[in-house]
Amino acid sequence: MRKVLARAGAGVDDLENGLQECRPDGKLGHNCSGKHAGMLAACAANGWPLHPYRDPSHPLQQRIAELIGGGESAVDGCGVPTFATTLGGAAALLTRTPQRIRDAMRARPELVGASSGATDTDLMRLRDGWIAKGGAEGLFCAAHEDGRGIALKAEDGAYRAIRAALGLVLGIDEFRETPVHNSRGEVVGSIS
Repeated sequence: MRKVLARAGAGVDDLENGLQECRPDGKLGHNCSGKHAGMLAACAANGWPLHPYRDPSHPLQQRIAELIGGGESAVDGCGVPTFATTLGGAAALLTRTPQRIRDAMRARPELVGASSGATDTDLMRLRDGWIAKGGAEGLFCAAHEDGRGIALKAEDGAYRAIRAALGLVLGIDEFRETPVHNSRGEVVGSIS
């Protein structure tokens, strides 16, 4: 993260996300700090001012709105605008991912999700040609190099059913049943 910030001519203090409870390293430890660092890098690459990159009128946010379709906006948990789209629109988003980014995601899927157990990471490791990204409020998007795009959204905003639903949709046996653990790590049920 620090390398991304340095390449953008920015530092940790330039991140406009807040602190996240129970996470170390201040702003840098926030689970959205990578998104914010990427936004600063995009500003630097396009010659846009770094601040206030979260403002809906900033050139960065205007470009994001254009790419997504520019629907009505709200503010997400880390302070950046989110733009409304349909489930079909969300499914199409990753299909437009440039090849160099697709290659980077497939080469290091753990940097997209987590080292293990993240549905997006596991999909990219288990099935050739797929890129994927899980999001907040029970959203999951994936795209195959053949042009297929999918988006899954859990109506209640919880992510727990996404893996099993993806297993059903894509026929991935390893995902069809997802164990449910309690806070002690014990399996107390499953979603299938």
